[in-house]
Amino acid sequence: MTAKKEENIGILGYGLYLPEPRMTAREISKATKGAWTEEAVIEKLGIIQKPLPGPDDGTQKMGARAAQDALNRTGLDPKEIDVILCVGEEWKEYGLTTSALYIQDAIGASNAWGIDVANRCCTTCTALKMAKDLLIADDEIDTVLIAGGYRNGDFVDYTDKNVSMMYNLGAGGGAFIVRKGMDRNLLLGSHMIGDGSLAHTAGVQIGGINEPFTADNVGEGYKSLRLMDAERMKARLNDVSLPNWYHCIDESLRKSGGLTRADIDYLGILHFKRSQHIAMLKELGIPDERSIYLEHYGHIGQVDQMLTIHLGLASGKIKDGTLITLIAAGIGYVWAANCVRWGK
Repeated sequence: MTAKKEENIGILGYGLYLPEPRMTAREISKATKGAWTEEAVIEKLGIIQKPLPGPDDGTQKMGARAAQDALNRTGLDPKEIDVILCVGEEWKEYGLTTSALYIQDAIGASNAWGIDVANRCCTTCTALKMAKDLLIADDEIDTVLIAGGYRNGDFVDYTDKNVSMMYNLGAGGGAFIVRKGMDRNLLLGSHMIGDGSLAHTAGVQIGGINEPFTADNVGEGYKSLRLMDAERMKARLNDVSLPNWYHCIDESLRKSGGLTRADIDYLGILHFKRSQHIAMLKELGIPDERSIYLEHYGHIGQVDQMLTIHLGLASGKIKDGTLITLIAAGIGYVWAANCVRWGK
């Protein structure tokens, strides 16, 4: 059987939606009841402010708005979209509804089929690989829309000191349009690592099958995004998280034609604490000016990848020829990296 020829798969364009409300470092400090000072929120957690959802900013709706923004930026007819991979979160307008199909209807992509993909904050990196593989494998698929919204910060209890790593959770929507036969913004190598031993160490504890809502726990349930086994999770992550990330980066580079860390022109890092951001750049040998720290946005889950490309382009840090390495991690636990050669 003859192997299929790999066509050039690239990003036609991106879309972004950020709500107008903002939560500042001072407001986060106040929400922690003084456990974290405003200065510590800024300097240690690396949050100056972050977007919050407004009254009309549902998860599905924000994904649809980002998708429409991508269509507006590219001029693509939505009827040319063949597949929608929704990277929006499970916390959405109505449970057990398919967000990809909500987006399909909202933007008029009447010829597309769709599916929801869930890999927590790693979902966009995962969907980029899935989109490329779909486009290579199926002659009848030419265009894939990746889109979704995020507002998991709704579940954060700022008085829970164990989840300070989640105080940065914001809200927004992002989209990528991926096509075959492209001569620019090419998707290169990707690599993922999963560790299922951490599957139930973090999540929304109340409201599922194991601990369903009752009349007595509803209020607590809506603030129960927790580390359910904080000691084991933190110990395991201390041992494996950075090595797994570096392995994903190195493998995605290797799969991109034998590239190395020295070839990275722009590192698209999701938001995490400031010291970890600085340490990662140092370990990879990447100067500060070849990345952007998302201190004015916090962590918008799987939207961080669209956001960092938007900011990189706006600042001139991403231009024709730039090798972008996108990285992400999601509770569950999963790590990922994708390489993109921007421009022609």
